[in-house]
Amino acid sequence: MYLSIMKRLPILLLLCSAALLCSAAPAVEPVTCSEDGGAAAARMAAHHIDENHDHGYKFKLKEIKGHKVEKVDDGCDIELQLDLQETTCHNINPKHFEDCTIRSESQRAVVANCSVRIHVANSAAKVKNYHCDTRQEKTNSEMARICPDCPSLVSLHDPDGMKSVKAAVQRVNENATNQNYYVLREVGRIKIGWMSSTGMNYWAEIALVESHCRNGTRIVPEACRPLCPDRARHAFCQSSYSSSQGLGSVECDYYPATNSTALGDGEQEPLCRHHHGRDHDGHSGRGPPNHDGHGGRGPPDHDGHGGRGGRSPPDHHGQGPPEHHGQAPADHDGHGGRGGHADGPPDQERQRHRPPFHRFHCHGSDTAIHPICPWPHPEPRGPRLKPKEEA
Repeated sequence: MYLSIMKRLPILLLLCSAALLCSAAPAVEPVTCSEDGGAAAARMAAHHIDENHDHGYKFKLKEIKGHKVEKVDDGCDIELQLDLQETTCHNINPKHFEDCTIRSESQRAVVANCSVRIHVANSAAKVKNYHCDTRQEKTNSEMARICPDCPSLVSLHDPDGMKSVKAAVQRVNENATNQNYYVLREVGRIKIGWMSSTGMNYWAEIALVESHCRNGTRIVPEACRPLCPDRARHAFCQSSYSSSQGLGSVECDYYPATNSTALGDGEQEPLCRHHHGRDHDGHSGRGPPNHDGHGGRGPPDHDGHGGRGGRSPPDHHGQGPPEHHGQAPADHDGHGGRGGHADGPPDQERQRHRPPFHRFHCHGSDTAIHPICPWPHPEPRGPRLKPKEEA
């Protein structure tokens, strides 16, 4: 038995090294109705926000601004006022949000002021609702006085910025080591800055998701649909682009699929209508390649911090599916439209692979950042689809 354990040990160590799962974040402390229980309640709230924030970047608790406990018949209601800070970990990054690095001021920091209500009954705590005001920590005019040379954020839909994004996606898909074509999931942020040597410069951060289209084949990129969230690999890429020289560098970190189970003989990849970057518990089960959770070269920040990058993706989990033409294109967030594809796995096979979906995207007043959406999310409008249609 000792020899058997020793044989398995290198494999376990390798998995832990690759996935960074050996140092999981400590468990959340129980939330009580005591007046000094604000820290535990705030940490629980931060975990709940992270689990439901499935776009943009992860946020980390900075400070408890207010903590009020009101006794009720079956326990208590807790009201919290919290300050959260945006991290450099994009939502597709499997790293635990508490282990992510806070974005510095020169990197155009983003903060969120959140009001959270928690109900405690019979020693069980439950978040009732929360809403957050998400904004840039400093306005453009304030940053111009503090750091005149620091780039500024522009709208995630900026036309010139989107030219750089489109060019970056194309560059990524020229990588012959990618077995499948990657489509844009969402734009994380776009910075701009003027340089006398190259004119206006654009630095974009984008999240990509693996699609069903095989790379290197004749395809229509707009027809490529993302694989199911647990079956797809993801990529977080940083690019540089100038008005005079066009696309410069594009460097990416790749995150493996959480479900690498090989498909059976004749089994096709399941079709998923929705897509988001993480499993329901907020983790995809693997750790990032480096401390900050991303590579690539960013703009010349005031503090001189750059990035690492240029990593190749791991081998794919198996043969890719045949191409399905005539399906709706992926939109800005990486969602594929509903396809009228008649073939594919039966309903029970689709259900076996389909993860829980709860993706909801709200829009704040600042179009340059991704806000924390209110929770509970509002019910979608229109008639609800039958289960068979949702598959």
